[in-house]
Amino acid sequence: MIRVLLADDQALIRGGFRALLDAEDDIEVVGEAPDGRRAVELVRELRPDVAIIDVQMPVMDGIEATRLISADAELADVRVVILTNYGVDEYVYNALRAGAGGFLVKDIEPEDMVRAVRTAARGDALLSPAITRRLIREFVSRPPHVDHGPGADVLTRREREVVGLVAHGLSNEEIALRLVISPATAKTHVSRAMVKLDARDRAQLVVFAYEAGLVSARERD
Repeated sequence: MIRVLLADDQALIRGGFRALLDAEDDIEVVGEAPDGRRAVELVRELRPDVAIIDVQMPVMDGIEATRLISADAELADVRVVILTNYGVDEYVYNALRAGAGGFLVKDIEPEDMVRAVRTAARGDALLSPAITRRLIREFVSRPPHVDHGPGADVLTRREREVVGLVAHGLSNEEIALRLVISPATAKTHVSRAMVKLDARDRAQLVVFAYEAGLVSARERD
């Protein structure tokens, strides 16, 4: 059973999502929060598999809530998905950098919402190739984010190549075809890169790739 927490300041939206998700045999909504602070409290209390958190809420916004959840080692298994009205924008970029595993827009189709929850629960990033390309195009040209975490030098040449392909939204199978390696080998490279970079999931690899310059200007175009 996939256990889900919903955090949104609009009760109508929470109720709609709850009705949709609770109708599935393998999904259960275990809690609701009207603001970011309460969302963090309930995540710590209930330990859901997936926390769907609105990016803009009172008391504490979704970005800060995501940052607190991601920074807590005891909550490493909780997958945060950001909910937004706006699609790809500054909020989404900051949320991904804070530790979110992906994002959803509020006008998502019901079947896509259910599929997204299952995808997040598996630990896969909710970032399509089109989304990653737009993220790169809109944000990679900005001044680099100052970070004291591991740099690209901790990766092997092949791992840097693989992370760059992840940043373009390629799956392990697609990376394997591109590099003429097995899907298992591609998965191993991705996993090792995540460990070395202390990345929670593939979404974090995407953020790292363009902030570290692993995606060239030519590739961005």
